[in-house]
Amino acid sequence: MSQPILSLQGLTKRFEKKLDFAEKIAARLGSSVHAWQVHAVDGVDLDIAQGEVVGLVGESGSGKSTIGRMIAGLLQPSEGRILYRDRDITELRRAASRKAALKIQMIFQDPMSSLNPRMRVKDIIGEAPAVHGIVPRSKLRPYVDEMMQRVGLDPSVRDRYPHQFSGGQRQRIGIARALAVQPDFLICDESVAALDVSIQAQVLNLFMRLRKEFGLTYLFISHDLGVVEHLSDRVVILYLGRVVEVAPTEALFSGANHPYTQALLDEVPRISPEKRQFHPIRGEIPSPMNPPPGCHFHTRCPKVFDRCRVERPALRPIAPGRLSACHLNDVQTASGSRPTTTTIPRESIYSRRG
Repeated sequence: MSQPILSLQGLTKRFEKKLDFAEKIAARLGSSVHAWQVHAVDGVDLDIAQGEVVGLVGESGSGKSTIGRMIAGLLQPSEGRILYRDRDITELRRAASRKAALKIQMIFQDPMSSLNPRMRVKDIIGEAPAVHGIVPRSKLRPYVDEMMQRVGLDPSVRDRYPHQFSGGQRQRIGIARALAVQPDFLICDESVAALDVSIQAQVLNLFMRLRKEFGLTYLFISHDLGVVEHLSDRVVILYLGRVVEVAPTEALFSGANHPYTQALLDEVPRISPEKRQFHPIRGEIPSPMNPPPGCHFHTRCPKVFDRCRVERPALRPIAPGRLSACHLNDVQTASGSRPTTTTIPRESIYSRRG
């Protein structure tokens, strides 16, 4: 991989709620109330190269959106570092480097809640470029028109409000707002999940076109494996705040290594003449307030053994460009066999888009 545009080093996020005055008194009087801590992200290491599209996949509560919000600057890490072009991202967000910080932008899942309902489209798109001096105010209107045309919107509707648009159009407005500050890196947090399937395909094609036109790099957060397969160059699998597998898209869908990734792929609907019984991954994802010791997946893993319950597996290379965090790889390497993978025929994945 070429020099990374973004690097996450030991990225960790914990949400804490301490006892207030009344709760402290209640605790002294014998109440069971206590402070709590949510382990949302736990020591994530990841490099993303210039121009790459990385898909970040995991169940709800795995920490995907928290990682995206930390990269975007909406949340501060509890531990670890985020480097953008070898510079700590906190430095870029100082007043003197404000324009550099704009190079990372985020597109949210629900376009209606992420757009100001009291602002016209021309102001939603044009406010940030004007405030940060990217475009002089005398040239702001043609600049906004150009951004709208880039995302497939008619500039004649610039004076309308967000509620006057469809869901797909509102998402295009959000994309145009992000592009207006000339970013290099886009974080797409479930950016097509709230759209109809036909509109999803249009927006995905728009993302791919914009990638070529602007030389963009994407972190695409999604739970839809079909979307990730269609869009991503590389896939990162996240479970309960930890990265469990990283692989090029083709390699991952051809042969998953980690039991969790195998379970996810096993439940992808497929076109097949044979009847097949689908079973969800057994058990529920543990609470991030009290994650299990050792491998977080051991409470649901069909291949669990004693070591999994006490020792956290390291994320290690298993093949060129592939990483996995599973103790089974150590067992198989010691026995001289290759790490286990599960093969899923690519042409049979139902949700794949051509």
